[in-house]
Amino acid sequence: MSAKPATPVIDTHVFLRDGDKMLLSQRGGPYGYGRWHAPSGKLDEGEPMTVGAARELFEETGVAVDPANLRLVHIVHHRQSEDIERVGFFFEATEWHGEPINREPDKCLGLEWFSVHELPEDIIEYPEAGLLGYLNGTGPLTEHGWR
Repeated sequence: MSAKPATPVIDTHVFLRDGDKMLLSQRGGPYGYGRWHAPSGKLDEGEPMTVGAARELFEETGVAVDPANLRLVHIVHHRQSEDIERVGFFFEATEWHGEPINREPDKCLGLEWFSVHELPEDIIEYPEAGLLGYLNGTGPLTEHGWR
């Protein structure tokens, strides 16, 4: 009997950086309500990874970034449940156009800049794994939620 191939959800996350400041969004939906994470979303079928990351960032914040200016900084292989696994690609953006605004008030309570030295304590665990892997330089991959 051969093993079944993995079919993970592919997520993109963007760390918008302005010096030592980073933009985070506060969840307004049922998953992680009131907790923080980076602008993120699912990659669409047939969409290049950096294009999807730039699209999600724009949809959530109104900030436009050239996909060529996104730098891959970390990957997280996350086991969400017994049946669901996700692979999150975390990008850094230091050049962009526009000022961040909350374009999805039904899903987001607000956007806020934080110093990378004074991040909020209530970051959702999965994106926090990517954020800490990026900031601590622990290597390119974190496996999160696996036993």
